[in-house]
Amino acid sequence: MASFRTIDDMPALAGKTVLVRADLNVPMADGHVSDDTRLRAAVATIAALADAGAKVLVLSHFGRPKGRDEKNSLKPIALALAAVLGRPVAFVADCVGAGVTAAAGALPAGGVAVLENTRFHVGEEANDPAFVAELAASGDFYVNDAFSAAHRAHASTEGLAHVLPAFAGRTMEAELKALEAALGSPKRPVAAIVGGAKVSSKIDVLTHLVEKVDHLMIGGGMANTFLAARGIDVGKSLCEHDLKDTALDIMARAEKASCTIHLPYDVVVAKEFKAHAANRVANIHDIEADEMVLDIGPAAVEALADALKTCATALWNGPLGAFEIPPFDAATVALARTAAALTQGGTLLTVAGGGDTVAALAHAGVTQDFSFISTAGGAFLEWMEGKPLPGVVALQQA
Repeated sequence: MASFRTIDDMPALAGKTVLVRADLNVPMADGHVSDDTRLRAAVATIAALADAGAKVLVLSHFGRPKGRDEKNSLKPIALALAAVLGRPVAFVADCVGAGVTAAAGALPAGGVAVLENTRFHVGEEANDPAFVAELAASGDFYVNDAFSAAHRAHASTEGLAHVLPAFAGRTMEAELKALEAALGSPKRPVAAIVGGAKVSSKIDVLTHLVEKVDHLMIGGGMANTFLAARGIDVGKSLCEHDLKDTALDIMARAEKASCTIHLPYDVVVAKEFKAHAANRVANIHDIEADEMVLDIGPAAVEALADALKTCATALWNGPLGAFEIPPFDAATVALARTAAALTQGGTLLTVAGGGDTVAALAHAGVTQDFSFISTAGGAFLEWMEGKPLPGVVALQQA
């Protein structure tokens, strides 16, 4: 990975204005923030800059408004940010214009303000140079701390890095270092654990990974598609039968690249998709026509755990079964705890990401025990596909 500057490389900041692109696009319920994970992730960067005497203006999008829409205002989020930051946070009712200039002028050194939703302006998603210039007019420096929005070439995520001195914030820096350790220049052998419902949503991920990793462990509904491609009758399981050729192509690529693909040879099957449904462990050749695979079996989990013990690096994206409904969470929980124990034992570097993955690892109680867990959804997936992320490329060019 090409190098990038971090906030440790910034010059003296006393009295300077720094535009920080954070991700304040948080879930809300009844007008209040229901999950402040992303706000807490922004604290390290904002606090470091404010403590250095900078005036910090925080930029973010929120939701998908079409023009100005008060339902998508960042005003309530500014209050929530103040609570997690432990210091006052002003709110400015726009992100460009005279009001921002005046607010920046009035802000004391070390002061923090959240500017209104960048997506209230069409120039944001269009990455319009005129809008970029308007945003930049208020700042001396630009810090991008929103890896989760780095796959978008928008004005506040990419454009600003070309017109102001640009640096990576603490969250962005940690994310990029973890991803470099997982796939860029990893310690080998490398395992990738990829689960989830559908092969169709992860064709590019799987195609990219077989060229990069030593072990590809496939679980979730997508394992059924690979089993079916190998001639296994998966009963009434979730399966993309039209993607058998794609699965065969991925397996052929893996063989050529000396990547071992691990598919389950025992599975947990049930006749209905509900919590605590009657179920049994079956050999993959013994799935009945009216049964569906809802998890991988205990022998398969043990085999994956044994393979993980030989690895130095593991990348995890997606659950191994229908982890939301017990007891079909058993494989995900068991393998997550093995990976966590190996991480804590110092033999395995673990990097995980993706919405369902974060929820599954939290369910397994191992969130604190992995080396790094990314909260970025789309950006993490595009990185796993090997695609360049515009927000990251712009920082590297800077």
